[in-house]
Amino acid sequence: MKKLSIIFALAILSTGPACAQEAWSLQDCINHALQNNIQIQKNRISQEQGDVTLSQNKGALFPSLSFSTNQSMNYRPFEETTAIVQNGQVTNTSNKVTYQGSYGLNASWTVWNGGINLKNIEAQKLQNEISQLATEQSELSIQEEIAQLYVQIMYTKEAKKVNEMLRETAQSQYDRGVEMLNQGQMARADLTQLEAQLSSATYDVTNSEAQIANYKRQLKALLELDLSIPFDVRGEAPSDEKALALIPNAEEAYERALATRPEIRSAELSLDAAEMSLDIARRGYLPTVGVSAGVGDSHYSASQKSAGAQMKRNLNASAGVTVSVPIFDNRRTRSNVKQAKLQRASSQLDLQDRKNTLSNTIEQYWINANSQQQNFVAAQARVKSQLESYNLLNEQFNNGLKNVVEVLEGRDNLLSAQQALLQSKYTTLLNIQLLKFYTGEEIDL
Repeated sequence: MKKLSIIFALAILSTGPACAQEAWSLQDCINHALQNNIQIQKNRISQEQGDVTLSQNKGALFPSLSFSTNQSMNYRPFEETTAIVQNGQVTNTSNKVTYQGSYGLNASWTVWNGGINLKNIEAQKLQNEISQLATEQSELSIQEEIAQLYVQIMYTKEAKKVNEMLRETAQSQYDRGVEMLNQGQMARADLTQLEAQLSSATYDVTNSEAQIANYKRQLKALLELDLSIPFDVRGEAPSDEKALALIPNAEEAYERALATRPEIRSAELSLDAAEMSLDIARRGYLPTVGVSAGVGDSHYSASQKSAGAQMKRNLNASAGVTVSVPIFDNRRTRSNVKQAKLQRASSQLDLQDRKNTLSNTIEQYWINANSQQQNFVAAQARVKSQLESYNLLNEQFNNGLKNVVEVLEGRDNLLSAQQALLQSKYTTLLNIQLLKFYTGEEIDL
């Protein structure tokens, strides 16, 4: 039992190595998720769709050109003579079956529509930036989730080691109790209590294993790994110095986050996009100017002239200018303007809401880091005291100087102190790293 303190210290400061083929570091998890997470891939597809839309909007600035042709055959079984008017020419025929072909090449161009086409291009560029920022936000969010789950796994692994040490101690105490019962030095009721302690210690180990498996399942889901793939995390337990590191200032972290976080920039661009939409809606009151031109030709089988001669004679061209002035459009433009104003107001509120959420998140991380760091310092002293007390109780119990109730109470106190130490250590470390992460630094556990 004199080595018990060394065993507990090793349980806190180290974690067992995992199989090299199955173990993932934190950076391995992040890199894999950034490439394979489905939500991130969807956001990247949205970015590409935005590029396609932008190209389409740019194309609206250019004229359109189309070619059309119509080939038809007519049958009039009871008509004796048919008069066909084509390109201003009247052709009479007694043929019951006639064939006609026409051809057209048409071009049109919107010269001016209040500048809406140009504004649509600018608006789509803003949307593309917002889509890109949405992808960045997804990448940051998944890194944050991975870090939280990774820390939970590492913490629970160390907690499991503490429980395993306590189970070994409970097993030795139970074995010693059996000897004392056989020697007449212990009552059956006391041995039953030792057996209950051993069962409780075994349950704690099993429960820790279940928690680790559940955290791994959640982490695998973020990595898009199915259950057939073996998975474990690796990495050394962080030192106490990391948990005692200087905590970033909350106000400074918030100011840096406002300048760097994609959700804030996205909300600002959404407000710009809302202003752009309002400008576009107002331009619906302006007139539209367009030009068009076309070339046409045709031929008819009933004509006495050849198809080539007809094509030469029937060739025609046209050009025109169209001016459309909106007078009354069933309140469509007016409604669009009102909707755009409401969207602008909503975007303003969304921006403020995201700033408030960011402020609250950073403040919460700062509070957690400070309080848990203080708890960690206090827990270190408590664990040392409870460990010495438990070692003494266990030695006295083996010598018959302490009863079972006192040993069980000492064991519970030590377990509580160990768990509090581990929880405060990992919670402090996680919150410090997340504070730095929100200021643009990488997570380093």
